[in-house]
Amino acid sequence: MRVTLGGMFAMWVGASALAAPRVSVSDYGVTADGRAVHVYTLSNDHGVSAKILDYGGIISELNAPDRRGQSKNVVLTLPDLKAYESNGGLNSLMGRYANRIKGGFTIDGHHYDLASNPKGVTLHSGRPVYGAMVWAAQTVRDANRAGVTLSRVSPDGEQGFPGELHIDVTYTLNDANDLGLEYEATTDKPTVVTLTNHVYFNLAGNGSGDVYGQQLQVLADQYTPTDMDQVPTGELAPVAGTALDFRQLTPIGARIRSGEQQMLFARGYDHNFVLRKPAGDLLPLAVRMYDPGSGRLLELRTTEPGVQVYSANNMYGSVISAAGTTLRQGDGLALETEHFPNSPNEPRFPSTLLRPGETLRSSSVFHITTDVAACLGPTKRSARPSPH
Repeated sequence: MRVTLGGMFAMWVGASALAAPRVSVSDYGVTADGRAVHVYTLSNDHGVSAKILDYGGIISELNAPDRRGQSKNVVLTLPDLKAYESNGGLNSLMGRYANRIKGGFTIDGHHYDLASNPKGVTLHSGRPVYGAMVWAAQTVRDANRAGVTLSRVSPDGEQGFPGELHIDVTYTLNDANDLGLEYEATTDKPTVVTLTNHVYFNLAGNGSGDVYGQQLQVLADQYTPTDMDQVPTGELAPVAGTALDFRQLTPIGARIRSGEQQMLFARGYDHNFVLRKPAGDLLPLAVRMYDPGSGRLLELRTTEPGVQVYSANNMYGSVISAAGTTLRQGDGLALETEHFPNSPNEPRFPSTLLRPGETLRSSSVFHITTDVAACLGPTKRSARPSPH
């Protein structure tokens, strides 16, 4: 059973919020099959803003100032709706089961087959793709934050999964520069669920080139090794002594060309890290990403047990960004908070089983700041920032 404690995100942001931010809505375009799409702009008084599409729950922009107050969009962004329709998945919601499942899954003795590649692997649940759906939307406003809740009902059997699944995903921004994502889901039949947003970050700005000189820290002592099909073997292995050791802030490109077998399987980073879960911490720190050039610092907290770190290994320069540049391998880093890949088939992994009467609740918070605000001055860039 997987039911996280409700209200964790609200408790955490409530303690840090300073004033009420704003949300506005405007037309974004019409899909090829005639569906109207809107963009919800969340903004605060500190120069941070986010744009969320009701098409796929796409985070189309996240604008944040650098240490000198100059603002840039720090997620990879495409120029328009047509581009998002042609290149599904960028910064969008993933479900019912984010990441990989091999050979379907079994619940209570009943086996469910899923659409898969020739090796039997299903990635992000196949079609229809959550990132290509227009979700119902409702704005959210309270004393501490503003945002939008996206909702849909996934019918029984969609993508091969049992149960009618009711999903709400709420995006909010507060005046402490926290972009929060809260996921809730209920089902009328036993099913498996893990939801995420496949958002790509580049703290130097969209279209600025690769992120290899930016630094990463993942608060994880273990990861889940994979086979050649990038499906976990079931093992929990130490990161120590491997190319996946990001326990301290380390340049992302320092070991990107490692000849270790895990790096060869993925052609870079595409791995699930087993996050530390300190007792009593309802929303623990999971990841830091830092750009020494701009001074921007991203801190990710999550209730999820894992984070998939992906270095955009399948971007080959065939897609043009909103900045007019082609997107290539390493131009962004995806940080997907989720349960482990292939969990339904690995008894050692945290369960993704959801039964009628239970509610899946999951929270992730992206805190954007600078090295100056975090007491990490430009002359101390190699130091480790203090947590908030």
